[in-house]
Amino acid sequence: MWLLQLSRTEQATLIATWTGWTLDGLDVMVYSFVIPSLIAAWHITPAQAGLLGTSALLISAAGGWLAGLAADRYGRVRVLQITIAWFALFTFLSGFTNGFLELLIVRGLQGLGFGGEWAVGSVLMGETIRSEYRGRVVGTVQGGWAVGWALAAAFYSLFFSVLPHEIAWRTMFWIGILPALLLFYIQRRVPEPALFKPSGGGLQIFSPAIMRITVLASLVALGAQGGYYAITTWLPLYLKTERGLSVLNTAGYLFVVIAGSFTGYLISAALTDRLGRRRTLLVFAVCSLATVWLYMALPIGNTVMLALGFPLGFFASGVFSPLGAFFTELFPTRLRGSGQGFSYNAGRGIGALFPTLVGVLSARASLGSAIAIFSACAYLLMILGVFLLPETRGKELR
Repeated sequence: MWLLQLSRTEQATLIATWTGWTLDGLDVMVYSFVIPSLIAAWHITPAQAGLLGTSALLISAAGGWLAGLAADRYGRVRVLQITIAWFALFTFLSGFTNGFLELLIVRGLQGLGFGGEWAVGSVLMGETIRSEYRGRVVGTVQGGWAVGWALAAAFYSLFFSVLPHEIAWRTMFWIGILPALLLFYIQRRVPEPALFKPSGGGLQIFSPAIMRITVLASLVALGAQGGYYAITTWLPLYLKTERGLSVLNTAGYLFVVIAGSFTGYLISAALTDRLGRRRTLLVFAVCSLATVWLYMALPIGNTVMLALGFPLGFFASGVFSPLGAFFTELFPTRLRGSGQGFSYNAGRGIGALFPTLVGVLSARASLGSAIAIFSACAYLLMILGVFLLPETRGKELR
């Protein structure tokens, strides 16, 4: 078992980053479950609901780059702790908002920490884990997102079944304070990588020697995240309104998607070290495009849709597993935090527009068609970017 072959430091880093990403997934995915309640309570439009989803993702692009720059200058571990505390606090505060503008501001601030957590955590893993296990470890950590999503779905079923809706949606945000507990573990168990040396030259990612890698990595990140957010932000509302499912049935269908998501992260993580980064990304991107089109655009019954939920989650989530190791290996150590933070989060920032675009198009077409169109466009962009980047499997970091 490869997990047992990791050193004590590698295991501690894996535990810390996996738990952080799990709780990050919980905090972020909570919003998709409270959209119907916010539309009903505040009488906002689907486009406004999409903008609320976009705000955190858009500002996370700036947060990820700033955190990457800080990580290159001040260290991976210290900045990771700051980002976790930040997004936990502002998720919690979201539960106290009383209108569209208030939540827009608070979720935007939450995005600063959300973007920074992945940017710094993935660099920390990439520099701590040996090359033969790097793809599996980073991909396994991505699987924590599905666990966080499942926790959000479980809390949704619980809170909306036993609490008044006007309290239930607030409680969903209040549980977002949980990631703050992780800070104590990181402080005691996770050391700074030996590779790290303070550097302040983050803008060199735009130099002629690095610019091509920066742009193409951003395109890959855009495709993966634009497709994913177009699907997952609107999926609970799609199931509840267009498919007419109850709260409990919606949660049941989502758990099938989430089970596929978790499995996809792990299988893709294993394939990342066996097939290589590029092949794995291409397989999962092509299959994501095909599956979302079948799920959203074709006239299928609820039983078929339930079965398709597993591959929908499997491929849409599996595209993320190779990204951390791939981006870590594409950039030199002195620019790794800046390059990885900018590329992943620039993609996230532009991809963040996709939930809003889906909301706008859904006023003229069905929600399912809008989701299918924008997610398919995203995956085509991802495929293009992957084709133009080199394979990095087995690369030793210096």
